[in-house]
Amino acid sequence: MPITSNQVRFGKDGLIPAIVQQHDTGEVLMLAWMDRTALERTIAEGRTVFWSRSRQEYWRKGDTSGHTQAVKSLSIDCDGDAILVRVEQVGAACHTGTHSCFDTRELWPTPGEGSIDE
Repeated sequence: MPITSNQVRFGKDGLIPAIVQQHDTGEVLMLAWMDRTALERTIAEGRTVFWSRSRQEYWRKGDTSGHTQAVKSLSIDCDGDAILVRVEQVGAACHTGTHSCFDTRELWPTPGEGSIDE
C-alpha cells in the first residue's frame, strides 16, 4: 500500500529525516530532510525534493548539478518518523562530488582506538 504524507510523523520542527538509498545495490547515498510539502512534491514528481535547513528553501536533487535521483520507492519506518527513499542515482549523490556522502570517512573501527572518547 503506498504511503501518504498523513502517515508520516514529522518532528516538532515539521521535518523528517529521509535516508536515500540506491535501489538496486542498497548503498546508502545520503541523508536529507523533508517537510510535508517536500514529501508530497517527491511523490508527485517522482524525483527527490528536500528542505534545506541551512538555506531555508526547497531543493530538487539535480536541478543545478545534473545529478538526479529518480524515486523507485518510498517506505516509512515502524514508527513513521523516518523515510527510506530508494532511488536511481545519476551522478554523484554528495555535494562534494562523491558517489555517496558516506564513502569517504569511517568513524569506527579505527585501528588502535576503542571508543569515541579516546
